[in-house]
Amino acid sequence: MRTILFRSVLSLLISLPSVSAVHAQPARDAIAGIVVDRDDRPVGRVLVSVTDVQGHTLASTFTGRDGRFSVPVTAAPGCRVTASLAGFASAGASCERNQEMRLTLAVAPIHEAVVVTATRDETPASQLAASVTVFDRQAIDRRQTPLVADLLRQAPGVTVMHTGALGTQTSLFVRGGESNYNKVLLDGIPLNEPGGVFYFNNVTSENLDRVELVRGSQSALFGSDAMASVVQMFTRRASRDGVEGGGSVEAGGYGTTRGSVAVAGKRATFDYSLNAARYATDNRVPNNAFDNTTLSASAGLALPAGAALRLVGRGELGEVGTPGQTAFGRPDSDARFERRDGVAGVTFTQTITERLQHRAVYGLALSNQESTNSIADPPYTPSFDGHVAPFQFSDFPYDLRTELRRHHLSYQLDWRLSTAGARAGTHLVTGAIDFDGERATLLDRSAGSSTRARRNNFGYSLQHQGLWPRVFTTVGVRLEDNDSFGVSAVPRASVAWVVAKRSGAIGDTRLKASAGLGIKEPTIQQSFNPPPFAGNPDLEPERARSMDGGIEQRFLNDRAKVEATWFANRFRNIISTRTVSFNPFRSQYFNIGLTRARGAELALDLAPTNDLRLATGYTFLASEILESTAPANPVFSPGKWLFRRPRHSGFTDVAWQHDRVLLNLSGVFVGRRVDSDFSSLSPAIVENDGYALWDLRGHYRLSRQLTVFGAVDNLTDADYMEPLGYVALGRTARVGVKVGF
Repeated sequence: MRTILFRSVLSLLISLPSVSAVHAQPARDAIAGIVVDRDDRPVGRVLVSVTDVQGHTLASTFTGRDGRFSVPVTAAPGCRVTASLAGFASAGASCERNQEMRLTLAVAPIHEAVVVTATRDETPASQLAASVTVFDRQAIDRRQTPLVADLLRQAPGVTVMHTGALGTQTSLFVRGGESNYNKVLLDGIPLNEPGGVFYFNNVTSENLDRVELVRGSQSALFGSDAMASVVQMFTRRASRDGVEGGGSVEAGGYGTTRGSVAVAGKRATFDYSLNAARYATDNRVPNNAFDNTTLSASAGLALPAGAALRLVGRGELGEVGTPGQTAFGRPDSDARFERRDGVAGVTFTQTITERLQHRAVYGLALSNQESTNSIADPPYTPSFDGHVAPFQFSDFPYDLRTELRRHHLSYQLDWRLSTAGARAGTHLVTGAIDFDGERATLLDRSAGSSTRARRNNFGYSLQHQGLWPRVFTTVGVRLEDNDSFGVSAVPRASVAWVVAKRSGAIGDTRLKASAGLGIKEPTIQQSFNPPPFAGNPDLEPERARSMDGGIEQRFLNDRAKVEATWFANRFRNIISTRTVSFNPFRSQYFNIGLTRARGAELALDLAPTNDLRLATGYTFLASEILESTAPANPVFSPGKWLFRRPRHSGFTDVAWQHDRVLLNLSGVFVGRRVDSDFSSLSPAIVENDGYALWDLRGHYRLSRQLTVFGAVDNLTDADYMEPLGYVALGRTARVGVKVGF
């Protein structure tokens, strides 16, 4: 059945080129041209309108991905062509020119990002109803943040948790979802472990061009794991012809060192980018040193017939000591966690006609993880601030290894149907087939046991986007065919409406709304683990239902933008263990949890001058456990807030750049949240206090090739614990130099 379905869908996608040929004939009477930005790069999906001398619209269309347009109308005396896109200043010209038009858009002070992840194609954020945050190359360089997770803190709806200092287990929670509800991609290649688990422990920002975060359930496009968000990282590419490169070194408190070298080049039809970096720190407590090496590469080649080939590769090789909850007792002397992650992929793209493009991807993601504790340290009694455990805790040696492989194959076809009038709109149809071959080996070398597992999963997605001058719709559905739970359909629909299009003190007003379903397969442990914590091959997938709606308002000639978004999520079939016998002890995984998370996100972007930028946001999260996975536990009982997800959180980022000087002040604010000491303290600690964390960055450009920079983390030396028991880093400073050519 699966083979028949795969062949049927693939045949349908491949047959579309012959259908599109009927629509590809250009109009005999048309006004044609191209829209570019100030750097002479084509700008896609720009609204191009032709108006008569009275200002009435005669016809309109949207530019293709190559920036070209053809408006099916005959030029009349006094008519004008206008190109407009949110985040850019409009451009216009007389349509009575004989030569092909070339319209140049200038970037507005508050500009819009072009997002790939929300639709699996380049789309201006103003034409999306999805909630999107983009960290571009400029933001990554300005923040000087070694880890991607700390970049993501500067986004609405996001909570990041380090179990201690840098390099330790790092979890991402979005809009009340669990930490394994986020699909993570590198250049379109999935990185998640089977079942959605992905820890950002040692994922660095080295050699990344941008990071995109799309909030809400996105399984209609990406299948399993995309329950609460999708995070996609894009590798840097050469920015200009010739060869460019450089390196940087820095050092600071806690024995921190960081260095990188990079080279990139572009010549004719070939480009490449190579980077190697190392980051090391002792962190704050004994046996907590973190060392990480990042290797990254990208190469592209333009081929005949509108085709292109691109290769990407990345390795993250990290090791960190894991001393445990040192706020409650002595650190473990030798426990450590080591991981070797690698991903490689090849992408083939081709523009078949101006209306038809296709894309094929193969990727392989590998992860080898070792968690060891060889020495049995002396027993101790946990205590903290007057709370004392009633008994001693003992150390238990272990030696665990996890080997993971994910083969990913994807074929995508994009079909554009332009119409002759604004009322009919422009329509984009995307079809995709995805295959994921998941392989895992779980080794307990102390017990001499080994568990091997494999799953082959297919996904079939179909998406339609409708573009009108003021309305943008996206409707999609995916059939997820999973070896664990069978076939399930997950739809999604959204609409964005430009209610008012104005300029001046009060600018554009945009409303948006979306709804979708999410789905997540069980993890390897949940499906295949041996007793006493036995897997369950009959588990249902975890599911999500998400809705959101909001308003965006621009002000002051695009120097300010305010966005407010309401969201409501419901997560069911949450998997956890339940004890099935006590003698001998045995538990098994079951679908037993139900939660909900509702709230609001507020975001403000402000550029009062060309030198000064401000971005700030606030999230209110009302979460609740409806059906508990551990009803007798006071932390996880029905009615409680979701674990480690604060009700109030926020961020702010202020950047001032003038001539050769840059200063950047950023803050993260996390409110009170449900937590657990997990140490049997008496009385038990079941809440964690809020905290505010400020970071300061700056650089001074001595010359075009040489820049000195500095950073102060935890500027106010705040004393806090993200999870209870794990001491965070105090104030620390770093300084460095960057050389380029």
